[in-house]
Amino acid sequence: MIRKYKKEDREITLAMMREFYSSPAVLHAICEDNYLRTLDEAESDSPYMDIFILESQNQVAGYALTAYTYSNEAGGKVVWIEELFVLPSFQGQGLGKEFLLYIKSAFGDFARIRLEVEESNDGATRLYRREGFESLNYRQYIIDKS
Repeated sequence: MIRKYKKEDREITLAMMREFYSSPAVLHAICEDNYLRTLDEAESDSPYMDIFILESQNQVAGYALTAYTYSNEAGGKVVWIEELFVLPSFQGQGLGKEFLLYIKSAFGDFARIRLEVEESNDGATRLYRREGFESLNYRQYIIDKS
């Protein structure tokens, strides 16, 4: 089952975020305040993002964080899958695929679904390719607020 995050999910989601950002799926850890701001934003019914809870056998099995933007290149609204994390004990059960199918269905009015994957994350890369995602030959740049 996939459902939207509720305030009651805060502690388990926080724990999963910490685990995700200490895994090889990401390039670096983030500060604790970022997690808390993200959860606060989700609890404020933000128009910019959502957190989804993935469940299996009536247990929390993972989470996903999505963000929303607009792209002239894509010709419409874009859903960014910022984070998709499945707890190790639930990996290999098709939950990542189920979430991608859910997003494709739930966000049918969006022009593009976009995500990033760490180069060494072969399992996620295979999943994304099987589900029709194409690699972009972009180099991304950022500047963080200090």
